[in-house]
Amino acid sequence: MAFYTGNGDSGKTNTLGKSGIDKYDELFEAEGDLDELNCQIGLAAYYVSNEKVHSMLKSIQNELFIIGAKLASLGASNVAQDLKFGDENTKRLEREIDELSAVLPQYKKFIIPGGCEGAVHLQLARAVARRAERTILKLNSKYTIDQSIKSYMNRLSSYLFVAALYINHLEGIDEEHPVY
Repeated sequence: MAFYTGNGDSGKTNTLGKSGIDKYDELFEAEGDLDELNCQIGLAAYYVSNEKVHSMLKSIQNELFIIGAKLASLGASNVAQDLKFGDENTKRLEREIDELSAVLPQYKKFIIPGGCEGAVHLQLARAVARRAERTILKLNSKYTIDQSIKSYMNRLSSYLFVAALYINHLEGIDEEHPVY
């Protein structure tokens, strides 16, 4: 099996929905940010030993592939209909956020990203998730992006933030706050 084709050497490539697209097109910016986010979540999962959070991270990784496939099928008819993704994915993130935050203390100040290794990687994944969300929203000016994807990406950064706080809480690590 070859791991390269050479088809993109000219700077153009294809998606499920279109052909001859510049590799610097907004679509590939979004796809690249999703790929980076997926890698960062995989790294975070490596450092998170809590089974609840670890399992959720693995589910999120799969869902990011589905989002990527849905984006790759923009402009194609009926290609992404079989991809199961919708409002229920965002609602599951919300339930997880609520469950994790129920055991956390009340925070009334900004939090400096840090703590244990798992929390640090979750915070970095949160920052990458926010960038991926912005890129997808920018892409929405060119293509119509499902509202379920936009909502999910918005909620995902919140989940990653709360998961980082939760992991630090389990480890007995206090959050640090900026001093103004």
